[in-house]
Amino acid sequence: MSLVDRTSSEFKALLELYQRAPLLELGQLADAERWRQHSESVVTYIIDRNINYTNVCVADCQFCAFYRRPKDSEGYVLSFEEIGAKIDECKSIGGVQILLQGGHNPYIPFEWYLDLMRYIKRNHPIHIHGFSPSEIVFFSERFGLGMTDVVRELKSAGLDSIPGGGGEILVDRIRERVAKKKAQTEEWLGVQEEAHRQGMKTSVTMMYGLGETDEDRIEHLLRVREVQARTGGFTAFICWPLQPEGTPGMSHHQKTDAVTYLRLLALSRVVLANVPNLQSSWVTMGHKVGQVALRFGANDYGSLMMEENVVSAAGTTYRTTLHEIDRLIRDAGYRPMRRRQDYSLIEEPVAA
Repeated sequence: MSLVDRTSSEFKALLELYQRAPLLELGQLADAERWRQHSESVVTYIIDRNINYTNVCVADCQFCAFYRRPKDSEGYVLSFEEIGAKIDECKSIGGVQILLQGGHNPYIPFEWYLDLMRYIKRNHPIHIHGFSPSEIVFFSERFGLGMTDVVRELKSAGLDSIPGGGGEILVDRIRERVAKKKAQTEEWLGVQEEAHRQGMKTSVTMMYGLGETDEDRIEHLLRVREVQARTGGFTAFICWPLQPEGTPGMSHHQKTDAVTYLRLLALSRVVLANVPNLQSSWVTMGHKVGQVALRFGANDYGSLMMEENVVSAAGTTYRTTLHEIDRLIRDAGYRPMRRRQDYSLIEEPVAA
């Protein structure tokens, strides 16, 4: 259970900092923590591809414009060969990882997922960063398996690490309103902790702008910090705002601005001193804000994002190239370096 006490002096101090500190002062605090953890003037990024193996989903999240209900004519499941071709395209430009995620599709048997990873490792070997905690909870419920067993089976078949997708806001009052069919807070964090116990690294996320309070955002961060204090298994934290324009149930929400993003990113860097890396979310915020984020606590520019479907389905799409990522990082005053999922550097420096 959560140890978060909203009446504690720390919680009140964080709320005061978030709500009242001047923007640049908050940014300076975050930047100082960034330099404490990463003393070299390096900003990392990864070359990978987001492969959504199916868009069929029964979770009915209000904020998602990507999914299709079962039997919808636009629903799909990619074949192993289609996934393999996407991996080869990714590897041809230096890709070192795929992000493998999909909907909660009730028609795919568990063995399909295991066979898919065995197929990838045999024919298109690459790091598989796959299956969000919400998907793993769905597998557990759908196939009548213990969550520990699901993680073990996926890992045995070839899963290398787990992404933090589906984090949204880790407060059940919010999750029950916007995604009541999906993993709730304890389940979501439970998958993360179990993965860490089994020796897997994971990332952790926050999608905000769902009608939550500032207190809810702080609780989310403190819940993440609690798990990390026990396991040390989170490699990175990523936050981004809801894209309400194209979503079926959230279009009435006002889109948050860049200042909100920078304040929350900076607070995240201050609170999550035990999570080593923070990503800049240029995919949702654009490159100008993405560069500024590097002065507000972020030390990583995320991914080339060779393919992205979920955010773009909601109407927000920013694209880039390897040359542009290198230039943007340099223009912000840093040296670009490519990395792997565990944030180990690929030692060949990016060409000037």
